[in-house]
Amino acid sequence: MDSTVVSGGVNVGTQSRRVRAGRNRAQAGLVVAVTGAASAPGTQLARRLAASEDIRQVIALDRVRGEADDVTWRVIDVTDPAIVTRLTGVDVVIHAAVDLNVTDDVAERSHRNVRGTQAVLTASAAAGVRRVIVLSSAMVYGADAENPVPLDEDAPLRAPADGGLISDLLEIEALCARSRRAHSGTAVTVIRPAAVVGPGVDTVLTRHFEAPRLLVVRGAEPAWQFCHIDDLASALEFVAVNDIDGPLAVASPGHLDQEAVEALSGRGRAEMSESFVFGTAGRLHRLGVTPAPVSELHFVTKPWVVAPERLTAAGWRAEYTNELALQALMEAVGGRHALASRRIGKRETAATLGAAGATVAILGTAVVIRKARRRKRG
Repeated sequence: MDSTVVSGGVNVGTQSRRVRAGRNRAQAGLVVAVTGAASAPGTQLARRLAASEDIRQVIALDRVRGEADDVTWRVIDVTDPAIVTRLTGVDVVIHAAVDLNVTDDVAERSHRNVRGTQAVLTASAAAGVRRVIVLSSAMVYGADAENPVPLDEDAPLRAPADGGLISDLLEIEALCARSRRAHSGTAVTVIRPAAVVGPGVDTVLTRHFEAPRLLVVRGAEPAWQFCHIDDLASALEFVAVNDIDGPLAVASPGHLDQEAVEALSGRGRAEMSESFVFGTAGRLHRLGVTPAPVSELHFVTKPWVVAPERLTAAGWRAEYTNELALQALMEAVGGRHALASRRIGKRETAATLGAAGATVAILGTAVVIRKARRRKRG
C-alpha cells in the first residue's frame, strides 16, 4: 500500500524528496567569495553566482556594502591582510576588484590593484582556498600591427610597462605566477577579457566612443573585439564551477574592422599619420596635459584580438556578438561627450584625461602646447 500523503494537491513524499535533494545539493555546492562585489561588474557577477545551483553560498567582499541580494556581505578593504579572516570555509575566490576604469587618482588605483591582488592571493593560500580566479585583461598581450589575429592564449605578454594601467596588469600577472610557485595547494587562474563594455564600465576604451570622431592612424588596420560584462560574469562562473586552468581569454567571437565599427556606431573618423598621432600624444603627456601614457593609443589603433579557445572547448559560449556588444556600448555612452577621454560638461581634473580618444586634443595640439609652455614659463 502506498503510504504517500497528499496535502493541498501536493505529493508530500515527492516534496520531501525534493527538499532533501535541495539540501544535498546545497551541502555539496561551492562557497565562492567575490572581491569588488559592490562595483558594477562585481554586482553582476555576485547576482549570477547567487542564482547558480552549483553554488551553495556567495560571500561578497568590498569596502562598502553593494546592491547584490542573497549573498553574505563582509565589508573589508581588499588591501587589508585581515581579509584572510573573511575567507574561512571558502572554496573559490574570484578577485574582481581589479580596477580598469578611468580615475583621477592613478596612484591610488595602482595601489589597490597591485596590493589588493597580493593580499587576496596570500590570504587565499593561508585560508586553504582551493582556487583563486584573478581578473586581468587581454591588454597584457599588447596592441601591435604585427599581432596575429587572433592571438593565442599562451602568447607572450608584450605590452610595455608604462607606469599606468598596463603596469598594474603586468604586475598582477607576475603576482599570480609567483603565487602558483609558492602555494601549490591553491590553483590560480587568470582571466583576460577583451575590451569590457556594459553598464558601469568607464574605461579609456569606452570613452573613445564618446568622442565625436574615432581616431584612426593612417595605414593601420585596427581590429575591434569586445567582452560584455554579462559574458564576463558567465565565464567567471563557468571557470569557478568547472575548475578550468588558464590563462583564459574571454571575448565575443571574431572581431570587427574599422569600417564596420564606424557604420555600427555612427561615428566618423579622424585619420592622421602615426608619427603625428604618437608624437603629439607624447608631447601632451610630457607637458602634463594628459597623464595617461601614450601606450593607451595603441589599443584603439592596433589589433589585440584574442580567441577564447580553452573556454569554448570546455563548453562556454558568449551570448553577445561584437555587434551586440558595440550596440550596448553606444547605448551606455549615449548623451555623453568626451574629448581626450575628458567628459564635457563635468568639472573633472586633468587626471581623467587619457590618450585614447584624443581626437580633438591632437587636432588642437598646437594651441594646447603653446598654452602649456606659456604656463610653464610663467
